[in-house]
Order: sequence, then structure tokens, then C-alpha cells
Amino acid sequence: MPQSISATEVKTIIFACEAGMGSSLMSVNMLKKKLKAAQVVDISVIHLPAREIPPTAQIVVVHKGLAEVVRSKAPNAVVLTFKLFMNDPVFDKLVQALVEKTDIVSMC
Repeated sequence: MPQSISATEVKTIIFACEAGMGSSLMSVNMLKKKLKAAQVVDISVIHLPAREIPPTAQIVVVHKGLAEVVRSKAPNAVVLTFKLFMNDPVFDKLVQALVEKTDIVSMC
């Protein structure tokens, strides 16, 4: 059964990466801009290596190749995977769920 969380409960989104540089950092900034444009200002977006995800993570956005690492670190987190670092549909779906205050369900 996929993990889920109500958008109203989300305080932090973790964007996980392998090394913390390059494409993933551009994706973090893009997600922050999308949230700001949608007037979602009460949620923090932080950038962490996948191997440093805390077990208390709520939502983790990660490239599909690192999803298992994230699940092992934070088994109760909602894990949203993407294929494209820029403009992957998962980013817009996440923002939409936060704006509409619906449930966010793991997408792997």
C-alpha cells in the first residue's frame, strides 16, 4: 500500500540527491519557484543527499534511481520519484496537491 500524507500536514519537502550538486540543485530551485508562484509559502524545501534522509521525513522527492535508498532511510515517508531533473510532471502534481490541499501519495 502506498504511503500518503494530507497536504495540510506537510511542513517540509526533502529533495534528495546523490552528491548534492548540479542538476539536483537546479531542480530544488525550480521546485521552490513553482511553490512560490502557487503561493505555497509555509512549506520548506531542503536539499539532502539520499543517504542522509532522516527517518522522520514527510515527503521526499528523488530521482527514481535513488528511491530504494530513500525508502530504507525513511520507510514512512511519501516518496515521489522523477525521471527528468527539469519539468518532470511529478513536480507539478506535488504543487497542485499542495494548492488543492489533497492527499499526496507515493509515486514510484
